[in-house]
Amino acid sequence: MAGMVHQDGIPPALEIRGLSKSYRHGLLQRRGPPVLRDVTLTAPQGEIFGYLGPNGSGKTTTLKIVFGLLSADTGTIRVLGRAHDDRSWRSRVGFLPEQPYFYDYLTAWETLDYVGRLLGVPADLRRRRGEALLEQVGLARWMKTPLRRFSKGMVQRFGIAQALIGDPELVFLDEPMSGLDPIGRRQVRNLILDLKGRRKTVFFSTHILSDAETLCDSVALLRAGELLKVGRLDEILRLDVSHMEVLLSGLGETALSALPVGVVGRHALGERWRLEVAEASLGAIVGAVEAAGGRILSVQPVRQSLEEYFFKEMGMIPGQVAWTVDA
Repeated sequence: MAGMVHQDGIPPALEIRGLSKSYRHGLLQRRGPPVLRDVTLTAPQGEIFGYLGPNGSGKTTTLKIVFGLLSADTGTIRVLGRAHDDRSWRSRVGFLPEQPYFYDYLTAWETLDYVGRLLGVPADLRRRRGEALLEQVGLARWMKTPLRRFSKGMVQRFGIAQALIGDPELVFLDEPMSGLDPIGRRQVRNLILDLKGRRKTVFFSTHILSDAETLCDSVALLRAGELLKVGRLDEILRLDVSHMEVLLSGLGETALSALPVGVVGRHALGERWRLEVAEASLGAIVGAVEAAGGRILSVQPVRQSLEEYFFKEMGMIPGQVAWTVDA
């Protein structure tokens, strides 16, 4: 199958067409239900692409097929414009698996040096690039520490460093925020944005929807092995304003109760109040607040978030989701 090419002549970073996979079970090796069903998506170069779905939806299975750790039942894959069986693309990509494991008797520096050697990175460049990466992921102090002494979060951050030692054009990250504390999550988010700023492509899978909403240009929503939506995040979330959020001060509860119809919710925040106001009633509410001696601090529209959209598409209610082990 000929690969797709953009108008500027640059092929997509990743093309998947009609990918399906099921596992064989039992003594008779009968095929079970498919864990991937006709998955088709395109990730453009130079963007951050989010592969989203709850645990068990097939995200990790997809990445294992891309990297040849599993074989697909049907479908085709192209990476950086090259056919899947053309091994030349492998030196141009980096990969962080969901549960990274390294030789734990090696230090962080020794492991980066080893990976760099496998990729053919010259010695001087390995040293400079390795030091810079360990600094970026907050592990410079532990560069000579054996990996067996690293915490789960430290191993996760180191895994991102090793995925980047070859200066890849395309980086695959499987649940990159897993096990990270808030500081580590911020470091990883900044690193991903830095990669985009250097015109790299990042394809990352996650079930943490706030990360995708913050970082992604395009997303694919996966449910039980089937794609629900694929496209630009702003197109998927092209939704009308659900209500307006008004932050105010200077009014008591009695004055708030006398406001015109249109306040659908109110929440006390110390001496301030946050009102949820129907969009059509905003003008009347603001006028009534000012007439009663109150002060409007901010007004902002509230749209459906990616998380709300995702739960709606999944047919789930937030807080009532049964998570399973990822496939």
